[in-house]
Amino acid sequence: MRTIEIAKEVIQTEIDGLNFMSSRIDVEFNQAVDAIVSTKGRTIICGMGKSGLIGKKIVASLASTGTPSFFMHPGEAFHGDLGMVKPEDVFIAISNSGETDEVLKLLPFLRDNGNHVIAITGNGKSTLATNAHCHLDIAVPKEACLLQLAPTSSTTATLVMGDALTVALMEVRGFKSENFARFHPGGNLGRRLLSKVKDEMVAENLPVVLSDDSLLNVINTISSGKLGITLVKNNMLIDAIITDGDLRRAMEKYGKNVFDLKASDIATINPLSTNPNSSYQVAFELMHEKGISSLVVKEGENIVGVLKV
Repeated sequence: MRTIEIAKEVIQTEIDGLNFMSSRIDVEFNQAVDAIVSTKGRTIICGMGKSGLIGKKIVASLASTGTPSFFMHPGEAFHGDLGMVKPEDVFIAISNSGETDEVLKLLPFLRDNGNHVIAITGNGKSTLATNAHCHLDIAVPKEACLLQLAPTSSTTATLVMGDALTVALMEVRGFKSENFARFHPGGNLGRRLLSKVKDEMVAENLPVVLSDDSLLNVINTISSGKLGITLVKNNMLIDAIITDGDLRRAMEKYGKNVFDLKASDIATINPLSTNPNSSYQVAFELMHEKGISSLVVKEGENIVGVLKV
């Protein structure tokens, strides 16, 4: 079958399209970025059909990286949603042809309302492009569709132009990973950057053995604790740990005599640790640097929890 060959042709055609678009980026891209950065309003993106679908993705990228944005369907806009458009808002209109009737119908209102209009089209001489304050050119030599009918290279170009805008705006605004985390508290990055160690550590039902417990009891405790370690209690203080790595090294060193050992013989006293009020991100980086998956949490000299990744 020729399907793999077709797939490679499609990908190469779209790569060629992006290279062509990249070569045509000009000063109007800077103007678009400046308009969005300088406005006190929001960025509204509008598009019909496939352009609208791509527009929704661009809105999601902008909103999550510090540019207040929302998508407006051109049909709904013409039937009342234009009431949400404030004069200070920047309006990005997407149409590959630049002649989409539903989008063009909005231009008189936007002009009268005083909005800064950015056109994203594949035709710089189109009605939309010539009536906008600046034009971002997404023209491509050809679609990847074998019939030259389905939007393929052109929608990819639109998506990438949106990504270029998003990243450029992040750079201009000095957008940091901490800012990204604020808008993504449910993701891994957000969790790491916004959480404290105490929010993520295991503090209940911790695996603990006594310093004079047998190695067999140590093995059973590590296995049942499911943290890859056991804490070791000496008198009233929990101040040491034994990891599953410590067990393997002891078996290699002592062979069949390993079961003559006690917990204190292989425990690590005052292990690498963090404290409950430390940043989870800092603790995560420490664990990554040291190549460990469990980190003990200490208050004073006492181990009070285990951080596990």
